[in-house]
Amino acid sequence: MKTLKNVFAAILLGAFVFTVNVNAQSDSDEKKSSDIVDLAVSTDFLNTLVAAVKAGDLVETLKGDGPFTVFAPTNEAFAALPKGTLETLLKPENKDQLVQILTYHVVAGKVKSTDLKDGMTAQTLQGSNVTVHISGMGVKINQANVTSADIEASNGIVHVIDQVILPPMK
Repeated sequence: MKTLKNVFAAILLGAFVFTVNVNAQSDSDEKKSSDIVDLAVSTDFLNTLVAAVKAGDLVETLKGDGPFTVFAPTNEAFAALPKGTLETLLKPENKDQLVQILTYHVVAGKVKSTDLKDGMTAQTLQGSNVTVHISGMGVKINQANVTSADIEASNGIVHVIDQVILPPMK
């Protein structure tokens, strides 16, 4: 009787493990099959970025074939901007400035964390370069810390950063 219980328990455990693995694979496949915009929409801490991308009419661009590398500021990164800055940028009359800032967070091509080298620069879609800094403290893009790297999307990769990076003044 004890052996039968053990066999039954092993079968249930095996079924549970199989279900968990299949579900984990499905979640992973679903995220990978999502484009950059869909991935951001499904991530609560990127809601402000999504609102900004919509206000800048960049949704279709970031849903395009790419590949793109996006340095995605969190909601907290946008909240840390000087008071009123985000609200001002989201106004239709400031769309050009918003687009300049948002496209400064995007690089053409798929750049994984393993591709990064200290001091390297990458040209953004905005036209200016960002600089990678690697130290024992982690990786920075300009002054922003990378808090989560290599989030795969169907049309590129996302690296989450803790600050909004601003393009150089022209």
